[in-house]
Amino acid sequence: MRESAENYLETIYILSQKKKGVHALDVAKELNFSKPSITRALGLLKTAGHIIVDDDKHIQLTTQGLKKAKEIFERHQIITQFWIKHGVSEKVASSDACRMEHDISQETFEKIKEFVGE
Repeated sequence: MRESAENYLETIYILSQKKKGVHALDVAKELNFSKPSITRALGLLKTAGHIIVDDDKHIQLTTQGLKKAKEIFERHQIITQFWIKHGVSEKVASSDACRMEHDISQETFEKIKEFVGE
């Protein structure tokens, strides 16, 4: 899965924790992207089986989409905490984690997770 798709899933997951119905416009505002860009990306996520859109245009994560979104969200949180524990400001740590969460190996992530858990 591409980094951009993972970011969309993570954003939908986070927004769904804050409000009952997530719409394409909510995702566009959160990511600061145009609505047409979001609509195209959501179409790809829907085709891949990661989301469904109901009759009220609410975006819902499928079981597969929810699993992937939670994995990415966990990576973001753990890597952010790792950098904060190393003295990086929360804002910078979160921004860097957003880029790193997609590229590090599972082995490296597990070691970071162990460190943060100590």
